[in-house]
Amino acid sequence: MQGSQQQAYDRGITIFSPDGRLYQVEYAREAVKRGTASVGVRTEDGVVLVADRQTRSPLVEASSVEKLHSVDEHLGIASAGHVADARQLVDLARRRAQMEWLRYDQPLGVEALTKEITDHIQQYTQTGGARPFGVALLVAGVENGEPRLFETDPSGTPYEWSAVAVGGGRDEIQEYLEDNYDDSLSLGDGIGLALEALAVPNDGELDTGGVEISTVDVESETFSTKPPEEVAELVTEHGLAEGGEDE
Repeated sequence: MQGSQQQAYDRGITIFSPDGRLYQVEYAREAVKRGTASVGVRTEDGVVLVADRQTRSPLVEASSVEKLHSVDEHLGIASAGHVADARQLVDLARRRAQMEWLRYDQPLGVEALTKEITDHIQQYTQTGGARPFGVALLVAGVENGEPRLFETDPSGTPYEWSAVAVGGGRDEIQEYLEDNYDDSLSLGDGIGLALEALAVPNDGELDTGGVEISTVDVESETFSTKPPEEVAELVTEHGLAEGGEDE
């Protein structure tokens, strides 16, 4: 009898279990853990987003696996979890940023955008005939000259962080960030910390062709993604390149 009751709560997306849990939201969090990791680090000079975009096959074009997304000139998003779910939320964010320019002729704030996204996510935790989004996002940007970094959860809850990881290996990566983060990091130092943290679950090594790096610089208030050759140089410079990558 207990098993059948458990199954009923599993299937009922909008029904709380007797102990106050929404199982489908918890399963969505598990879907995020199955995705490759993304790391965000806030520094004095801006915000760094680094993503592991490992492909399932060497025949897959790496450029077709998108983990870092430009939303506006001053806003970017990194994702972990279901790629299709991430794409829907990124499109929502882009439309919302465009509306802000059209209506008010000003950029959308990082916190306001994050809450717009999480409000949308939360609706899918209490709507019949739908399912929660199986993705977590890192929303990075500059607001009033200050760098800001937020995480969205499948429950629809926003969190602001100095440094955070989402996706597979989060616990190990987060522990490394907590041990090594410093408020006075420069943007370059932030890139190094994010790369080192991302490499922790992989025994301190990274595939130079499977890493993406983007930054939002405070001075220019511009989101930019580094070209693959520069990413490879940075990974190698920090001693994180996998052995035998040139074979």
